[in-house]
Amino acid sequence: MSRFSESLISAWYQPDFNPLLSPLLPLSKLMVWQVRRRLNQYQESRQGLWQPPVPIIVVGNISVGGTGKTPLVASLVAALASRGFRPGIISRGYGAAIDTYPATVLPGDDPSLLGDEPVMLAEMTGVPVVIDPDRPAAARHLLSKHDCDVIISDDGLQHYALVRHVEIIVLDGVRWLGNGYCLPAGPLREPIDRIHSVDFVVSNGEPVCDAKTLSYDTMQLVPARLVNVKTGEIIALSERAVLGAHIHAVAGIGHPRRFFDLLQTLGFEGTDYAFPDHYVYRADDFAFADGLPVIMTSKDAIKCRDFARDDWWYLAVDAILPDSFWSRVSEKLSVSRSSFQSVSSNG
Repeated sequence: MSRFSESLISAWYQPDFNPLLSPLLPLSKLMVWQVRRRLNQYQESRQGLWQPPVPIIVVGNISVGGTGKTPLVASLVAALASRGFRPGIISRGYGAAIDTYPATVLPGDDPSLLGDEPVMLAEMTGVPVVIDPDRPAAARHLLSKHDCDVIISDDGLQHYALVRHVEIIVLDGVRWLGNGYCLPAGPLREPIDRIHSVDFVVSNGEPVCDAKTLSYDTMQLVPARLVNVKTGEIIALSERAVLGAHIHAVAGIGHPRRFFDLLQTLGFEGTDYAFPDHYVYRADDFAFADGLPVIMTSKDAIKCRDFARDDWWYLAVDAILPDSFWSRVSEKLSVSRSSFQSVSSNG
């Protein structure tokens, strides 16, 4: 990430509006106009909308950068499966380098070809995963190949062509909504009032700002275990002292600082290496001369397996939310599924 990009993101997330962003305000207003115009076109004409035969859950964000969507999607799959649903996942497949879409993603696939997050979700969840920038095409392909009765879209909140039945926005509890402005004067992809139209708001960690005017559920990313990138060996966190306290911490995610802070709470100390989100690693990126262990995120590990060393590990985390959240999501889905079944029987 360039120094300019870092400075811009830092300005977006300052508590007060940074005057240096003022020249960008006209472009932000244009962004708001375009977003509202596009949304209204879909809502009024209904042209180009695809109505799926099963409920669709969209897990997205209103701001750029990582907020914790992927761990939430994985936990959502597990929670729905435990309640009798048969979920599948669709994704844009950011970073994929293939010529033909849609494509099914399998555990062990090459993340440089099919995208790091889709491969990670395929391995974490064990459910069908299909990628395509055209979300309706991805959903149709998924349903044609697999017996799924609910589809989870990893991201795609702004992909209005896909009719959805549950919308979940994930916010970073530290960054929250930044300065509240749309790109490029702020971090938002849509106007801030969009957040009031979704079904559920999930905060990744307790909000550090005043969020009393917004109803939300808090998600905690809880460290679960350390996994060897090369061998798959698992170390319980209670035995983490075998690695020593001094490590190299590596993160190529939307908000690396959150991961580094998490390692510190576990007692690890060392040098932090932040890479851009979706970064494609090379062995040369790990040319550390001191022989200390490396700890990275699971998303990083997916892309480092082919050249991993014996002392490289990733920290697996679990997304924990209140039982009431899962119950409310399940209830809303059950209502949607019943309406589909009613239409099918009447037809």
